[in-house]
Amino acid sequence: MSRSADTLVTAVYSGTFDPLTLGHEDAIRRAAKMFDRVIIAVAVAHHKKTLFSLDERVALAQTALADCSNVKALPFDGLIVEFVRTQQAQVIVRGLRSVTDYDYETQMSGMNRHLAPEIDTVFLHTSAGVQHISSTLVREIAKLGGDVSGLVSAPVLNALQSKVATKH
Repeated sequence: MSRSADTLVTAVYSGTFDPLTLGHEDAIRRAAKMFDRVIIAVAVAHHKKTLFSLDERVALAQTALADCSNVKALPFDGLIVEFVRTQQAQVIVRGLRSVTDYDYETQMSGMNRHLAPEIDTVFLHTSAGVQHISSTLVREIAKLGGDVSGLVSAPVLNALQSKVATKH
């Protein structure tokens, strides 16, 4: 893709983010250095029972990444390629932790390419220090009273602790 000096490249990083982890933040912060704008696309997640509401997940993402001026969080529903088009973005960013992620993400990338050939997918390998983190494990550990302070940022930790305390 050739671009002129005045063309901004916007990337979209999508997920459920229930909750946003330091692994997600690592990928988003790295993407923010590579692209002019990064949109965190927080999925409605019809197929999952989330701990946090959609509005809470969007707010947490925005708060956790508030120091990145070129990053914003928005809710989305439907096909990611349609969201990317509505945002006039050119790139989908996906994080890879493992071979399992690679297999799944490669298939999704191929399908997205079929649906929207003008949109590229960029894979970012997760940094070693956060490779083991998943939202599912963070939720379970928090629900069972375990320490998740090294797995999520301070605002997410506070929200998790409040949410788990009200569930008991």
